[in-house]
Amino acid sequence: MILAAGRGERMRPLTDHTPKPLLPVAGKPLIVWHLERLARAGFHDIVINHAHLGDEIEALLGAGDAWGLSIQYSAEPAGALETAGGIANALPLLGSAPFLVVNGDIFCDWNVGRAKGALASGRLAHLVLVDNPQHHPAGDFTLDQHKVGVGGTARLTFSGIGIYQPELFAAIARGQPAKLAPLLHEAIAAGRIAGERHSGRWVDVGTPERLAALDVELRMAC
Repeated sequence: MILAAGRGERMRPLTDHTPKPLLPVAGKPLIVWHLERLARAGFHDIVINHAHLGDEIEALLGAGDAWGLSIQYSAEPAGALETAGGIANALPLLGSAPFLVVNGDIFCDWNVGRAKGALASGRLAHLVLVDNPQHHPAGDFTLDQHKVGVGGTARLTFSGIGIYQPELFAAIARGQPAKLAPLLHEAIAAGRIAGERHSGRWVDVGTPERLAALDVELRMAC
């Protein structure tokens, strides 16, 4: 699942007429970088949620034929449903097996093929963590021998990439807004969240400045 329902307030005015996942980076929409990487890793079934200007996302990506993918869409009301609410709303499309979720407004070179089999038995989630960026110096979680925690000061930042069991979202009614952090903290307290540190490239493409910097970086790398 690719999360693409955010309004992109920090990206305005760029997102006033273009949904954030369709903002161009090095000649193609940000979300297409995700689709290409997923297709190369052997994924086929993709769910994309949307709210703000969601019809533009559907019009551009269609059913996913251009990438050999099968894309389904989970439409949300204006204002969206937050991360956990959006995932819970899409559960009928995601099925009963563990699934990979990627934030649509990041760029990351983590090998998404690692998602297959990453979720150990008894765990509710496996999170990909990264070193803290300048705009988020305090981080989110600790990591000790693949066990995710919340105490201590040596924190890492949640990348926006996770593998989840549907069970984690079972208590959220469809259409009910809900944040992801409380669910993760509850599962961490129960010892049911694992994770890994990714030391490669990761960008939270949350502002026009970071979008422009990533555009320059990728064009130079091509």
